[in-house]
Amino acid sequence: MTGGARTHEVRAVFNDETITVYQAYPASIAEAALKAGTFVDPFKRARMTWIKPSFLWMMYRCGWATKPDQERVLALDITREGFEWALAHACLSHFDRKRFASAAEWRKALTSSPVRVQWDPERDLALNPLPHRAIQIGLSGEAVDRYVDDWITAIRDVTPLAHDVHAAVTAGDHPAAQALLPHERVYPLPAHLADRVGGSVEVKEMATMEGSTP
Repeated sequence: MTGGARTHEVRAVFNDETITVYQAYPASIAEAALKAGTFVDPFKRARMTWIKPSFLWMMYRCGWATKPDQERVLALDITREGFEWALAHACLSHFDRKRFASAAEWRKALTSSPVRVQWDPERDLALNPLPHRAIQIGLSGEAVDRYVDDWITAIRDVTPLAHDVHAAVTAGDHPAAQALLPHERVYPLPAHLADRVGGSVEVKEMATMEGSTP
C-alpha cells in the first residue's frame, strides 16, 4: 500500500524478543493453558485459532470477557520470530486485486496458506470503531502446531484487567481506564511483511523509528 494515512497498523506490546497477543476462551481451556504454559486439551489444534495484538479489539470481540465461551482473556507472549513467520505465510482473508490477478488465484492461495489475516476497525474505550484498523491473525495446520509448541513463551490471565478497565469505562472515568490499558505501539513490521499482509507503508517508517527507541 502506498500513500494516504496509516490505516492498517500492527499495534502491540512487544520487546526485542516477544510480542503480546490476546485470546478469549472458556475457563476449561484457559485454566489448562495457564497450568501447562501452552495450550493443551480441551484446546483443539484442528480448529483455526485467532490471535489479536490489540487489547481493545479483543475487548470488543469478547464483550469485556462476558460473552459465552469467552469469559477468560489470556495474554500470550510469543516470539517475534514466530509472529513474523505467521505473517510471511499469511494470505489476506479477502480478495485484493492489487495482490492477486484473479479471485481464483486468491482462493488457491487462501486454501494453501496456514495463516489468514484480516483487518478490522480498531476500537476506542467505548468500543466504537476508529479510522485505523487492527490486525487479526488466524492460525491453522502447521501454524497452530508452531504456535502451541514453539512460539508461546508465557501466558497470563488478564481477565481481571478486562473487568477493571470496563468498570472504569462504565463509571465514566476514561482517564483511569486509559491508564490501565497495555501500552501498545506500532510494531516494526519489515517491508516485505507489510506488503504481504496489506500494512500501510507509513507504518513501516514509523515503526523503524520506534524500534530504535530503548
